[in-house]
Amino acid sequence: MPDLEPGDQRGARNGRSRLIAWIIFLAGVGLIALYYFLTVPGSAPQVVTAPPGDGPQVALTISGEAEGEVVIELFDDLAPNHAERILALVGEGAYDGVVFHRVIDGFMAQTGDVQFGRAGSDLSRAGAGGSSYPDLAAEFSEEPFVAGVVGMARSADPNSGNSQFFIMFDKAPHLDGEYTAVGRVISGMEVVQAIKRGTGRNGAVTDSPDVIESARVVE
Repeated sequence: MPDLEPGDQRGARNGRSRLIAWIIFLAGVGLIALYYFLTVPGSAPQVVTAPPGDGPQVALTISGEAEGEVVIELFDDLAPNHAERILALVGEGAYDGVVFHRVIDGFMAQTGDVQFGRAGSDLSRAGAGGSSYPDLAAEFSEEPFVAGVVGMARSADPNSGNSQFFIMFDKAPHLDGEYTAVGRVISGMEVVQAIKRGTGRNGAVTDSPDVIESARVVE
């Protein structure tokens, strides 16, 4: 029985089909690699510099493994009471000398314990304290927790935010609507990304943690 098409043409078509199949396969592998690179926490530290808005700003001068200034714009429209609390504590110098006591790679860096988190003191209780002010009622919003967003730390009680806050290294959708988003980094995210990491599941920094040398309101 004769061939339905000449052998040379059939071979060429088969060769082109295999080439197309390889191109499609390699493109798929590339897309998977790109997805992993962009979405796996810690796989590629994200440096974010957001354009400034209209909210009040505070500047943190950080020293340790991280060196430099971080400027945070506060969401006084989304979380007015929490923004006011941070401004008050900054104005009093309460954050000066406070360490980053809990830092988890790919997640966040936490600081702001003005009671038990001062550099040079016994840090065994760092993270358990607050300020002399009363706790705040939650001010949840639809602001997503992504790299650079600043959230207020709290206990199991949603209405227990006080002085502690954390800065996100990466996105964490499980925090959305569960914690108060109080601001965002508008400059110095590369300094945030360099903050000394902690150890263990809790990310406790027990040896020479990075410290907020000074905090000031940006006029």
